[in-house]
Formats: sequence, C-alpha cells, structure tokens
Amino acid sequence: MSAQPADNAGPVGNGSSGSGDHGTWALVNAAQAGDMAAYGELFELYFDMVFRFVLFRTGDRALAEDLTSETFVRALRRISSVSYQGRDIGAWFVTIARNLIFDHVKSSRYRLEQTTSEIVELSPATGGPEQQVLDGAITEELLRCVAKLNPDQQECITLRFLQGLSVAETAQIMDRNEGAVKALQHRAVRRLGQLLPEGVR
Repeated sequence: MSAQPADNAGPVGNGSSGSGDHGTWALVNAAQAGDMAAYGELFELYFDMVFRFVLFRTGDRALAEDLTSETFVRALRRISSVSYQGRDIGAWFVTIARNLIFDHVKSSRYRLEQTTSEIVELSPATGGPEQQVLDGAITEELLRCVAKLNPDQQECITLRFLQGLSVAETAQIMDRNEGAVKALQHRAVRRLGQLLPEGVR
C-alpha cells in the first residue's frame, strides 16, 4: 500500500464519537471478514493521522512514509485481534506506529529530531482551554520548546495538541490512566509557558 500524505492535512474525519465511530468499526468488522476494500477505506481515513505522528517523532519525511506504510501492513496482519472498546480505531494504529518508532530507535540509535517546517504545515488545531497556550504559536520557536520537554511530555503534547487525540485515546497509547495524562499535560503546558518567549505565549 502507498499513499502520499496530504500537505495540509487537517484532523482526520474518523468517527471519534457518535455515529462515525460505529461507521469506522463497521469497516474494521468488514476487514476482519476479509473485505480488503473496507481496509483500504481505513487506510485512507487514518494515513494522514499516523503520518503526522511519525513525522513529528522522527523528523524525517521519507522515514515517516516508510514507517506509516509499515504500520498499516502490520495492522492488516493483526486486524483479527482488535475489538471494539468504545474508542476510535485510530488510537490502535498510532500505538502500532509508536512501537515501530521505538524499534527503529533501538535498532539504529536514531536521534529524534523535529523537522519544524513540515510539522507546521501538517499540524491540526484542536479546542480546549489549554489550547490557548498554543493558539497562534505553532511556529519553529514553539517546536524548539517542545523538543526541550522530557520525552513523556513531548509525546503527550504531540498526541493531544498536534494530533488532536482525546485524553482517553492518549492514555491508551501511552499506557497510562486518564488522570496521569491530564497531570502530565498540565505540567507540559505549564513548562511550555515558561519556555516560550513573550511574543508567542
């Protein structure tokens, strides 16, 4: 499978709630029954979401495309093992991508670096009170400051604000409870507020 990531991808129209959620899980069920067209639809729905996450964590567009494609190959092999747990299937794809990144880092001792110009183009906006800290500040300076956070804080900010995932989805991916994610997010945003220059706070 191959797809070109959209240069200005917004939040994925996946069903993170309501009837759309049932729609994407209907596609999962069809894919589990051997319907490759249904899996192709899941691929189209979630490719950009996974690609943005991998690109932010690796800073390498070509590598991000390779790991994103590998994510969906691996997901196809495991599609029969996933079951509905009240959450968007996108969190499962991102978890697979996260594990692939970890494997890559361990195998090559690859240093995570952010390609800020591409991330600025690809980052969707999300709502919420703490988003005010980030509004109008998705810039090179902000991303340099994100890079100064500890790894857990970086991942939390990436998933919550740059990916637009919910607290529950972020908790699932990070293997933490929702309270821990909220606390981590609060500390990360507070630290960003300290790091950001006056002009972009």
